[in-house]
Amino acid sequence: MKLIAKKSRLSGKIAIPASKSHTIRAVAIASLAEGQSLVRNPLISDDALSAIHSYGMLGAKADCSDKICWKITGIAGNIKAPEKIIDVGNSGTTLRLAVGSASLAAKEKKITFTGDAQIQTRPIQPLLDSLNDLGAKAKSLKNNGSAPIEIEGQLIGGKTTIECFTSQYLSSLLLAAPLAQKDTEIIVPLLNEPDYAKMTLDWLDWQQIKYENQDMKRFIIKGGQKYKAFDKQIPADFSSATFFLCAGAILDADITITGLDFSDSQPDKAVVDYLKQMGAKIEITSAGVNVKSGPLKGVDIDMNRTPDALPAMAVTAAFAQGTTRFLNVPQARKKETDRIKCMAEELNKMGVKTQELPDGLIVEGGRPKPANLDGRGDHRIVMALAVAAMAMDEPSTIDTAEAMNVTFPDFVKLMKQLGADINLC
Repeated sequence: MKLIAKKSRLSGKIAIPASKSHTIRAVAIASLAEGQSLVRNPLISDDALSAIHSYGMLGAKADCSDKICWKITGIAGNIKAPEKIIDVGNSGTTLRLAVGSASLAAKEKKITFTGDAQIQTRPIQPLLDSLNDLGAKAKSLKNNGSAPIEIEGQLIGGKTTIECFTSQYLSSLLLAAPLAQKDTEIIVPLLNEPDYAKMTLDWLDWQQIKYENQDMKRFIIKGGQKYKAFDKQIPADFSSATFFLCAGAILDADITITGLDFSDSQPDKAVVDYLKQMGAKIEITSAGVNVKSGPLKGVDIDMNRTPDALPAMAVTAAFAQGTTRFLNVPQARKKETDRIKCMAEELNKMGVKTQELPDGLIVEGGRPKPANLDGRGDHRIVMALAVAAMAMDEPSTIDTAEAMNVTFPDFVKLMKQLGADINLC
């Protein structure tokens, strides 16, 4: 599928869909809990449905017939070992969280996970090593540190040290450890994107799980605990809002984004601060977040906490005056794609000068030119390139647009509501 976009003026108000990260955590905890949980305002996307499918194969039962409220009946931590392989599709979050949950299965029960071609390139070995430290048996079936993966129970507890190139490793352990037989100690000498781990801790707090957190470097989680059924609304997704925030900053725009909760732990709320530093006109009011276009300037941004925002921010930098440096974000190379390399190559097609760093990207702002662009099958790259296309005089085409369904199937619909000249074909 291709997306064709051209110069657009945006105005009006939109509500952002629910958070992918919160939705998947809600599915995981509801599945591990005892009784029926109500997940209100869930994100309906491929990634979220992958979580429903995966935890369903582990024994949970989900009624998703009501798109406004999912009903999930949990298994009280009693993991079922399915005969079939669990396919997580393109959902890295689901894979990493569900692998930790699967390690709670009874001893000698084997569970196998796989995913699409992108998933089978993404690293997971540090998490497997920690699960082995804590009593389970976990291995990469191709011995390359990636899926497909075989897990054999049972997670007991104990002590492990893990370098978290992605915070999803830590989140997986934090979600599984309370259901282990014994206490678990996790030493974390490296933690990228820590706010996503904080999001997981918020869920543990809501569940009244007992644990100690020593400055995000050492955790002690009490074993033998239980998750309880809950009734909770999922907040709006700052990662999805990023594309509208950036569009508002670089297009002829006057838009208001509603539903965002700045008290939430989602790290991509920092995009508002990034754009303000660049000169965007952004005002947060009781009615929402108002964004207007304005002259932008290049700045230096530490992106370690917000790797998912890199594609959209790279596009924004292409329309700013001067040089923007995105720094300290090595994990961006191990997402659905190598987002540093891919964004450099796609911006170059538009005549934008870039320089790759081992852990970042330098973008020279100017006047990007229309081009035939490759979305790389990466939802965030597709949407970022669409924002760029809407700021140029002539149409641009972005392929692999179907990747948007992973997290934001309504992206085009909402953009068109604001007046965007953007179409799928």
